[in-house]
Amino acid sequence: MSHRLSVIGTGYLGATHAACMVQLGHEVIGLDVDPEKVKRLAAGDLPFFEPGLPELLAASLETGRLTFTSDPEEAAAGADVHFLCVGTPQKSDSNAADLSYVFAAVDTIAPHLDRPALLVGKSTVPVGTANGLRQRIRALAPAGDDVEVAWNPEFLREGYAVKDSLAPDRLVFGVDSAGAEATLRSVFAPVIDRPTPVVISDLATAELVKVAANSFLATKISFINAMAELCEATGADVTILSEALSHDSRIGGQFLRAGLGFGGGCLPKDIRAFMARAGELGVDQALTFLREVDAINQRRRSRTVDLARAELGGTLNGRTVAVLGAAFKPSSDDVRDSPALDVAANLHEQGANVRVYDPQAMANARVRFPLLDYRAGVFDACADVDLVLHLTEWPEFRAIDPIELGAVVAGRKVLDGRNCLDVPRWRAAGWTYRALGRP
Repeated sequence: MSHRLSVIGTGYLGATHAACMVQLGHEVIGLDVDPEKVKRLAAGDLPFFEPGLPELLAASLETGRLTFTSDPEEAAAGADVHFLCVGTPQKSDSNAADLSYVFAAVDTIAPHLDRPALLVGKSTVPVGTANGLRQRIRALAPAGDDVEVAWNPEFLREGYAVKDSLAPDRLVFGVDSAGAEATLRSVFAPVIDRPTPVVISDLATAELVKVAANSFLATKISFINAMAELCEATGADVTILSEALSHDSRIGGQFLRAGLGFGGGCLPKDIRAFMARAGELGVDQALTFLREVDAINQRRRSRTVDLARAELGGTLNGRTVAVLGAAFKPSSDDVRDSPALDVAANLHEQGANVRVYDPQAMANARVRFPLLDYRAGVFDACADVDLVLHLTEWPEFRAIDPIELGAVVAGRKVLDGRNCLDVPRWRAAGWTYRALGRP
């Protein structure tokens, strides 16, 4: 069954969700307060990098069933199911999530909801937010109690957002009524028919699922990085340790590769907001372990800088280094809380001449750290440098010929912050290879 949907907020999550819902057969109108963003999306111009999404956006626009607007009245009139997809960044003065965009979005759309409708939250919010929004909507919407609230958390991975939208591991519907559940099952029918597991819950549980999942993944990453710290102290090899652990079916190998740690716009701010919310609820002791998860993650960055300094004879001042990678992960141009860019900035602050190259994130990196020396390619960045740091695991970097690269550098020294280069190949080409958690 085809529905008329609105998507409130057309950033990374919203633009992806809008295009994918059209591919599921629905008519979709995207609402955003930024007229320039609306204009660009309507022209098929995606303002961020996500593999496969430009083509999907173009195909969705060609159907005539995807439009964009800055007019909330138009969005409300054209849909009976409204997906809330705005961001929830970390507050500037605390670890808590900033819900101002969520409240503003609801305050914008609610006065135009004059008939029965379903508002579906996809934003990552502190538990209890949905109940508060329900009261807010009932007070503002002409339809009052006829506007229901549900929660359908997103689990998008940057670089795989289209796949994760159209073929997710699971769907979670936080609902208060059989009618809301039926509507969501109808909206996602093509996905459910794949088949895809569906978990039905109350609102609070649905809100908790996303932050719990991110906290678990962050914990697994920091666990193996804690093991890397022990390996560095004992001469053990964390890559072999990780391989041995991964063969245990109870543990598995995903998110168990030691390195520079996690970053981006989700995991770091979500675990901090989770801790902050637990404190507000009086159960902060339940999540104290996440403080150490965060601390381990941050220590990997400072440890990388320490290793770079050691490789350069104890000082960074006046030395020239190449940083390969600026995005927080490959297949993305996102530099929010990027470990690679954080290390590059710290190297610069300690006196190094830092050259940076990334296949997709150069423009965003320049905005964040304009004083770094951005180069047009790998060999340009590495010419005559004293040390090469591999900090984002782009396939392009893993495919580098170490013999060819060795011909342009001043010193054949490489620091592999992601533990994914071919070590025998690089050492055979005359490189001194160092990595986190390895001898």
